[in-house]
Amino acid sequence: MEAVGRGCRFDGGHRPGEVPDEFISVLYKDFRDTLFGQVMYLTGHDQQWTEDVVQETLIRAWQHSDTLNREPGMLRGWLLTVAKRIVIDGWRNRRARPQEVELDSSENAEIADRTEQSLSALVISEALRYLDSKYQAVIYETYLTGHTVREAAVILGIPEGTVKSRLYAAMKTLRRSLGELGSR
Repeated sequence: MEAVGRGCRFDGGHRPGEVPDEFISVLYKDFRDTLFGQVMYLTGHDQQWTEDVVQETLIRAWQHSDTLNREPGMLRGWLLTVAKRIVIDGWRNRRARPQEVELDSSENAEIADRTEQSLSALVISEALRYLDSKYQAVIYETYLTGHTVREAAVILGIPEGTVKSRLYAAMKTLRRSLGELGSR
């Protein structure tokens, strides 16, 4: 019982229950890429699941090595069939298992660390205090309330061009102030 596959030779002359290391190496070398490509398609391109299925398929080939037909075409067919069945079982298990849901209870949820955000807000508030009130008003209306330049102009009763120039000057002053606060 001897077969040649892709330049590699399978030797069936081993004792029952004993698997030559060469057989497993040849299986992996000759069939892994084909198996991986087919299983990747079957798993919906889930790389981790594909790797698990390929590994499980090769383990089963190793476990059944004394009964396998060593002809390369037959081995390929056997491997692909086993892999397909493993994937089908996986899909069935996923459907049978309840879906995971997010926690609604705030007592079990992890509280996010907002230290950095709070610190940034304090630094910006400090820098805003150094601005003239006309610049503070423009920043408040545009950045903090989310109004457009046109809306801010209507609310503040000034032309759009004035809103734009005050925003430019305010941001320039803020950048300079924040730079000075950062260097303290």
